[in-house]
Amino acid sequence: MDVRARIEARVSTLGPELVALSHQVHAAAELGFAEKTSVAAVAELLSAHGYVADVGGYGLPTALRATAGTDGPSVGVFAEYDALPDIGHGCGHNIICATAVGAFLGVAGSIAELGGSVVLYGTPAEENGSGKEIMARAGAFDNIDAVVMLHPAAGETVADVRALGLRSVEVTYHGVAAHASASPEVGRNALDAVVAAYQGIAALRQHIDSRERVHGIIIEGGQAANVVPARARARFLLRSPDEQALALLSRRVHKILEGAALITETRLEATWDQVPPCLPVRGNARLAARFGAHYAGLGHPVVGHGESLGSTDLGNISMRVPSIHPKVGIAPAGVALHTAEFASHAAAAPADAAVVDGAVALALTASDFLADPELRAAVRAEFDAAGGAVDVATLMAPPTL
Repeated sequence: MDVRARIEARVSTLGPELVALSHQVHAAAELGFAEKTSVAAVAELLSAHGYVADVGGYGLPTALRATAGTDGPSVGVFAEYDALPDIGHGCGHNIICATAVGAFLGVAGSIAELGGSVVLYGTPAEENGSGKEIMARAGAFDNIDAVVMLHPAAGETVADVRALGLRSVEVTYHGVAAHASASPEVGRNALDAVVAAYQGIAALRQHIDSRERVHGIIIEGGQAANVVPARARARFLLRSPDEQALALLSRRVHKILEGAALITETRLEATWDQVPPCLPVRGNARLAARFGAHYAGLGHPVVGHGESLGSTDLGNISMRVPSIHPKVGIAPAGVALHTAEFASHAAAAPADAAVVDGAVALALTASDFLADPELRAAVRAEFDAAGGAVDVATLMAPPTL
């Protein structure tokens, strides 16, 4: 039996344990940075198979790292395990977690034959805190040559997925309170400023790329109808498929925010990126093709390329190191992510099957990368041709006019 066959057999044998882990994480449904039960379950399963997990590194109590192998090429496998408020695992991170653990154990068992090393990373708070970016700033991925992970989805399976970058801005406009009937001329209306900003962004939408998004809410608009609001607040999210375009879009939105303050004679306080932004996912077609071939080889139809209108902090890592983020269908087309309906699919039989087959395909993809120097060279050449490693801090700098 060759290495690939042994890896596939090993992961398949682990299937019941991986499905049990998926269900345990699904039931825990812990929010970002508080995934204590989930990360403990991962560490316990790793320990049962002889691997020590370092929990709590990089300044994050629920981060995890486990390593197998020594010098040579290194591939990282990413697990996520945070859930959404009220909805639970409406994005299926329990599946991401279990497939990553299975892939790590599958490769680790043959690492002496493959050479190099495989590293499992538990990455907290994808939904609410960009945990991967926090870990990256702490040096977590400095010595990794490639990253593999997958994400559950509704509908078809797509091997090479590109996702939108995402950043946020929260604005507070400061005006002057006054009696809205007796002396309105004394006041300066902060709510008018928020409304002007909201309308300006609405007008902007028809003049941006069709794949870009700006959406937001008004979160404070005054306390009494007969008082000119002295303070009003709003929050906006910006998305774009290109990192430079996201920076340009940010500057355009900032001009609108400044303009709203100017025309209402209020003062703008803009806080960009309270949570580190998510950069666009820069896929790697050569590495994704290996995943697609392996998953198709297990009897699943696979589409080669696709775009997601969502966002993920994996994008930040994909700008530093070659990465893939395929979507694996576990629910019927049309079921929306971030819903209770998708959460129910994330613990159903098709999801359980995807846990095992997804882990096999990720493990085989990682093993290909470690064992095949020509593939590693091609993956790196594609990454370099797309711009190579970028200065993420510069890309995420707050916009200026």
